[in-house]
Amino acid sequence: LRIINDDIVEAGGGFSTHEHHDIEIFNYVIEGELEHRDSLGNVSVIQAGNLQYISAGTGIEHSESNPSTTARLHFLQMWLAPNVDGGTPRYAEKKLGMQAPKNALTRLFAGKSRAGAVEIRQDAEIFFGKCDKGRTLSVQISLGRHAWLQIIKGQIRVQDETLAEGDVAAVSNAAGVEIYANQDSHFLFFNLA
Repeated sequence: LRIINDDIVEAGGGFSTHEHHDIEIFNYVIEGELEHRDSLGNVSVIQAGNLQYISAGTGIEHSESNPSTTARLHFLQMWLAPNVDGGTPRYAEKKLGMQAPKNALTRLFAGKSRAGAVEIRQDAEIFFGKCDKGRTLSVQISLGRHAWLQIIKGQIRVQDETLAEGDVAAVSNAAGVEIYANQDSHFLFFNLA
């Protein structure tokens, strides 16, 4: 995991065309809409609650902007280093929205082909978590791996720490993680090598 940016883009603003290579990029839209254009010919508007994936590979040019003239855009941008350099650039979207099941993790991206997940170039899995107030999710991770939680909405307790919107937790050398929701909560969960 290289970065997680918590970006707010005012109406009509954005990031002009720029290039990336050898990086795995994920965008999760919290509020508003994210308009994407790239050198592969992809043009799309990602709605709140949905995700976008770009594997830059040998190189891709793209722009990200807020197409609204009145509403702000709030999104998380996350980068993972790929496990191989080069490769043909790839693009995918994961429509999630409010359809994600409650009190469960939904696998979005994985380093190996898995049902319902977009395959990425890294030994990692990324999940969307949705947990009702008073409920607990127990997540198993193998010893030697790492977990990263990014809180999108609500408040959770992990390893005796209370986390609210925008907070993160990193857990290493544990067989599992207990996630207790103090409030109705949404979060991203990374299982990393």
